[in-house]
Amino acid sequence: MADWQNGLFALPCGADFAGAFADGLIARMRHRPPQDMARVTVYTNSGQSLKALRQAMLWRGPLILPQLRLIADLGGGAATPPLARRLELGRLIDIALRAQPDLAQGQSVPELAASLAALMAEMQLEGLDAQALDRIDASDHAQHWGRALAFLKIAAGYYLSDPPQDREARQREAAERLAADWARGENLPEGPVLVAGSTGSHGATRDFIRAVARLPLGAVVLPGFDPNLPQSVWDGLDARAEDHPQARYAPLIAEFGPPGDWLPDQAPDPARNRLISLSLRPAPVTDQWIEEGPRLGPLITATRDLSLIEAEQPGQEAEAVALVIREAVERGQPVTLIAADRMLTRRVESALDRWGIIPDDSAGQPLPLAASGLFLRHIADLFGQPLTLDALLVLLKHPVTATGLGADYRREHNRHSRDLELHLRKHGPAFPDGAALRKLADKGDEKSKPWGLWLAGMLDRILPLAEDLAPRPLPARLSDLRGLAEALAAGPGGDVDASNLWGKVSGGLARAVMDHLAVHAAQGHDLRPGEFSDLLYAELQRQAVRQDVAAHPLVRFRGPREARTEAVSADAGLVILAGLNEGGWPQALAPDPWLSRPMRLAAGLTLPERRVGLAAHDFQQAVAARQVILSRARRDAEAETIPSRWLNRLVNLLNGLPDQQGPQALAEMRARGRYWLDLAELQAQPRRRLAPARRPAPIPPAPALREMSVTEVRSLIRDPYAIYASKVLGLRALDPLRPEPDAAERGTVLHRIMDQFLRALPDPPDSEAEMKARLLVITDRVLEEDVPWPSARLFWRARIAGVADRLIADEVARLAHGRPVVVEEYGALAVPGMDFRLIARPDRMDRLRDGRVHVYDYKTGTPPTDKQIAQFDKQLPLTAAMVERGGFRDLGPAEVEGISYIRLGGDGLTYRREFPPGFAQDSWAGFVELVGRYLRGERGFTARLAMERTDHASDYDHLSRHGEWDMTQIAQPERFGDDRG
Repeated sequence: MADWQNGLFALPCGADFAGAFADGLIARMRHRPPQDMARVTVYTNSGQSLKALRQAMLWRGPLILPQLRLIADLGGGAATPPLARRLELGRLIDIALRAQPDLAQGQSVPELAASLAALMAEMQLEGLDAQALDRIDASDHAQHWGRALAFLKIAAGYYLSDPPQDREARQREAAERLAADWARGENLPEGPVLVAGSTGSHGATRDFIRAVARLPLGAVVLPGFDPNLPQSVWDGLDARAEDHPQARYAPLIAEFGPPGDWLPDQAPDPARNRLISLSLRPAPVTDQWIEEGPRLGPLITATRDLSLIEAEQPGQEAEAVALVIREAVERGQPVTLIAADRMLTRRVESALDRWGIIPDDSAGQPLPLAASGLFLRHIADLFGQPLTLDALLVLLKHPVTATGLGADYRREHNRHSRDLELHLRKHGPAFPDGAALRKLADKGDEKSKPWGLWLAGMLDRILPLAEDLAPRPLPARLSDLRGLAEALAAGPGGDVDASNLWGKVSGGLARAVMDHLAVHAAQGHDLRPGEFSDLLYAELQRQAVRQDVAAHPLVRFRGPREARTEAVSADAGLVILAGLNEGGWPQALAPDPWLSRPMRLAAGLTLPERRVGLAAHDFQQAVAARQVILSRARRDAEAETIPSRWLNRLVNLLNGLPDQQGPQALAEMRARGRYWLDLAELQAQPRRRLAPARRPAPIPPAPALREMSVTEVRSLIRDPYAIYASKVLGLRALDPLRPEPDAAERGTVLHRIMDQFLRALPDPPDSEAEMKARLLVITDRVLEEDVPWPSARLFWRARIAGVADRLIADEVARLAHGRPVVVEEYGALAVPGMDFRLIARPDRMDRLRDGRVHVYDYKTGTPPTDKQIAQFDKQLPLTAAMVERGGFRDLGPAEVEGISYIRLGGDGLTYRREFPPGFAQDSWAGFVELVGRYLRGERGFTARLAMERTDHASDYDHLSRHGEWDMTQIAQPERFGDDRG
């Protein structure tokens, strides 16, 4: 092959790299015998590139394929599994953290081990050994960095020792050996050797590229090369310009000169390439824009196939992108979506589902989000954490649980889980255990009892793990996780092999991850529960589940790295670059816990901005495709977003070139994007506009209700619809899924304390000191029995202790005038002429020495004022009316002397309220008149009739469809349920 031209070649941004490389190689081998193609060896940078090159060769007719290899496989791969190496590093880090807890803050040992392994891999690729760290002067940095460097030297001395174990080290060694042999003219390959698609981003790869380019039969074909950069820019692309898309090529250009054309005229739009090239110049750029901008020519021509979608919210962006994809599919045009934000791609995929379009997503579904992976994560999260109701229900309702007995039993399991949820929401306990579930199971029927006993057994296994916070060996934790997962998946007496745990693709991957962890677990350190969860998640995250359904042949979702080959391939079609915001594309740089930027430079490592430069090169490649749509959202879920630096530069450059029609070109780009946003907004509009709901005021058949408590009268005045929903329809708000020590729970507990205190009052009363001691003893007992939250017990105990002196002093004064006769006991009073009664359960009523009664109510918050009592807070006045009318058996008809509130908190004072003569009977008469109108159907149960404040919420606002109507709308009563409606 005497006419073979060696050296450095390139294809421009936007070129179909795989297709153009294949065409160029075939052209160079055209005059050779067909079998000579088998002597050609092509090295690529990734499996995706290798696959694309193979497909491109096959599409070009019957021919013998060259030998396709991966650069990363030069050394034969890793001699020791990477997981084993990370676990070994984790053991070292754990020892170091025990000696110096402040060595690393905010990261677990598995996270630190993963970042340290990545640093070691980078050092090996760059040809650095442990001595490279000696070049760092720790005295120039903060003490934290000095401690990190001291440990790093120890870890590097261990990790980078001979013989090479890691793929990176073996790749580096193989590249150096080949380069040395070829330089001496030894072991030269028999046929041509080519490197295709690599940017030489790592030292080992770059050295291999240099060695291949020097071979007589060698050639290197660079992807996405920018021929529009002047030499002055190339000369300035040093180690500090890592964020520029062409920075990786600068050392090669300096050594070999400008690359030749592998195949001429391959850029789809050279004018756009010149525009993008100028916009991405390294800073400072303004003078270059002013000088070179006029040479770009009319920018409307350069941007004619470029659109810009600027949505307000990510949801709008996803809807607009989905419509672009659907329209392309209808035209039979291939379309490729490229985005770094996986949440955005999931949104787009969800929007496409309405039309039955399933994309070919190269990333697949991360295993931690697949059924089996998520199930294992949920169980691992139980370790070291109290078992709450919501955590238990997450397990019970997971689609893997209890699937070992078939679909029929799974439906029965779901019914049992629902019934258990309703019971635990209402009755607790807040932290379920085996004993509580066993008691409940004993009360169940023949069908539910075996299930309940099985679940109680599961809780008996979970609770010791939940309470174990100490470090434990990794093999033991894996055994606990696997055993518990298989038992839950199998169900009562079921077969785990018949369950969904290890079935399907996701189950197979999950089992492989667990088996791989088990093989190397002995090399790990003793892990705390949180560290174990982090390790499990990290290992699951390394796997992805590809969809096992037929994807649409025209729709592809790809990541930014695949833009090098996918976005510019022959069948890429329309290319959408989505999520172009800072932090999304480019993604935010993760902090390095081991080396600062100056320390990395001193050691000979690249700067973190290198990853930004690689992402910039991916962007420059993708934006050069024939037809491109750029999209972003101005806001995310939290705040306003910042446009991607590359998009920002393009917009600024266009705005700064009015003589080249830049602002007009930008306006047209936005107009083309606005079309899709308008279409998405139109699609979101309902096909039929429904009239908003009217303010409800239902009149049910008489009698609407037969009893009501004095505490509910407030709602009858303020929000009658709430009484209708609860009393007539029988609807109740569900108790919270995770019981919390909120104000309502606090009030219940403090009332229970005072109830027990009053029932145990001796006669005659004891001293103030004895009464206080007894109150605190009762407080401790009730809190211990009824409050499962340790912090709440401390706060509520302090609340009672803080007002105990005031409460006891007032109690002594009360006992001097009478004694409590009714404590938390029910009373009832019928309404004359109606099949209706008013009921009450007062906190306390004292009979005074003169025979009269005083009505008390305990309040944990601020007691109502006299004005509030007069208008709507009728609890105590109506209770007094019931006393005077003989509504309480233990009192009989008695005169009420007054009403008061005792505050259990704050100042602990007793607040006496106005109680003029006849007030109780006037309140009773008003109530009888009011309730009579509702019972006779003369008035509708109007929603939010007279709320104290408009921002007060009701449990039934969603049922009344509040929001479709407002408080200014006059309700129209509506009868239903009888002959008239």
